[in-house]
Amino acid sequence: MQEQDFKKGEIVIYKTPQGPEIQVKLDQNSVWLDAHFIARLFDVNRPAIVKHINNIYKSGELNKKSTCSILEQVAADGKVRKMNLYNLDMIISVGYRVNSKRATHFRIWATKTLKDHLIKGYTLNEKRLLQTQSQLKELQSAVHFLQEKSKNTLLRGQEQEILDLLAHYSNTLTLLEQYDKEKLILANKRKGHFVLEYEDAKKVIEKIKKELIAKKEASELFGQENGDKFKGILGALYQTFNGKQLYPSLEEKAAHLLYFIIKDHPFVDGNKRIGSFLFVYFLDKNNYLYRKTGEKKINDNALTALALLIAISNPVEKERLIKIITNLLSV
Repeated sequence: MQEQDFKKGEIVIYKTPQGPEIQVKLDQNSVWLDAHFIARLFDVNRPAIVKHINNIYKSGELNKKSTCSILEQVAADGKVRKMNLYNLDMIISVGYRVNSKRATHFRIWATKTLKDHLIKGYTLNEKRLLQTQSQLKELQSAVHFLQEKSKNTLLRGQEQEILDLLAHYSNTLTLLEQYDKEKLILANKRKGHFVLEYEDAKKVIEKIKKELIAKKEASELFGQENGDKFKGILGALYQTFNGKQLYPSLEEKAAHLLYFIIKDHPFVDGNKRIGSFLFVYFLDKNNYLYRKTGEKKINDNALTALALLIAISNPVEKERLIKIITNLLSV
């Protein structure tokens, strides 16, 4: 893919050695393509594009009035034909639904380039770019991470939850607008007031165990500790170096609590469930479990998907998972 020199009133928005090269008009601070050109762009048939567009409107993901424009053209037979043109928001939304290599390439390139460079017509101040480019790369890598992990056989049945997690990172236009206003942050870095003590956590686990055994969903092995691993995990949350906490924010502590319990197996049985329960308990005690709307920051289904993601992940992917969790909590 390569960018082309701009001409007044038109730009080349996408080009690969295999094609296509598409020139479009810039209007109302966006680019506009019809379904035929979007199909060429993503290397699929036009009916598939029309289907995605209709589903996007049906679900309310985008508003037709603001993303669709009708162009009237005089055809060779002298009759006036009407053509629907769709703006950048729709092009990218369709790109996230189309399953093709070219669609993947385009959405990566488009979200990185179009909003900051093509549409606004200038490159962001170099200092600001250096300050935030690594953060944008992390967000982009999170998208790829979730896409790849969703293919794992252990995550079958969790497709919708993975898509929900992915949607948090695919809202790139909003992120780029925040980026332009120097408001992009990866987590709120809240300070928690509640400290999760070992004895307190043991009481919570024992209560959970009784309830699960009563429902015949656990055995006596549930919550049985493997040595001092669990005590070590709780201590690590508040570990300091040179007088500073290694995990200073509430989001980081919660994310590491969930990750360490699931990944380090401090219990003979029930690590994923115990990690999830304590994660929720910790957030609730810090008054950070719910959004202002009253809904959980991470609902039960999404938490199940996260627990499975952690369980199947490679240890080298730890920081990426921590970043995903802290971002989900910070919104």
